[in-house]
Amino acid sequence: MENQIEKLGGHYIVCGYGRIGRLLTQYLVQKYINVVAVERDSKHETQLNGDGVLYLIGEATDENVLIRAGIKRASGIIAGLGTDDENFLLVQLALKLNPDIFVVARASQDSYKKTLEEAGAHKVISPYDIGARRMAHAILRPTVIKFLETAFNDESTEFQFEEILIRKRAKLANVSLMESGIRQEMNLIVIAIQNQKGDMLFNPKADTKFVIGDTIVVMGSAKSIKQLESLMRG
Repeated sequence: MENQIEKLGGHYIVCGYGRIGRLLTQYLVQKYINVVAVERDSKHETQLNGDGVLYLIGEATDENVLIRAGIKRASGIIAGLGTDDENFLLVQLALKLNPDIFVVARASQDSYKKTLEEAGAHKVISPYDIGARRMAHAILRPTVIKFLETAFNDESTEFQFEEILIRKRAKLANVSLMESGIRQEMNLIVIAIQNQKGDMLFNPKADTKFVIGDTIVVMGSAKSIKQLESLMRG
């Protein structure tokens, strides 16, 4: 198991293999993303083996455990431990070991969100808050919710949302949205563009150019999205 983990790079570490951690891990694996789960309770070991997941049994707030999980080579880490205090410690430790890692943390209490952000978490999620908002939107905006559910349905090939990084050798680098032919030839809609500073430009104009390092958010068929990803990779 550890020999396989040592070969990984650019993977994601999921800390906590409870209900949410397991679902998250399964989703990432379905997307062909390498994942290492870290779980303190050995009673989950049978389930981890059955799911075919690479894992370590140990405390995620233990520096040695995170190093064994390949944190220095990982792209991201999800802090989904049992308490907000544990997630706070994990966020700080993760960034100490790898300052470039992308950190997502779970907050059990809304009041703890700011604390986790101040610790360095790039994104803080409250499952209870999301659940409540989702139920409210289901009542107030049922058509919008249906639209989004269709767009984020992994089995749908005709309609998806995706984010694509514009890389150095991208064939469409420095080409304007209008000149790219994305809308006319691929039937893709560019929803937004995020620059390297994190600023988001919604509904970009036709003369907006694709800049290396920016990330574009597009909507369209899976086939067209793959085609655009190829052009943006170069």
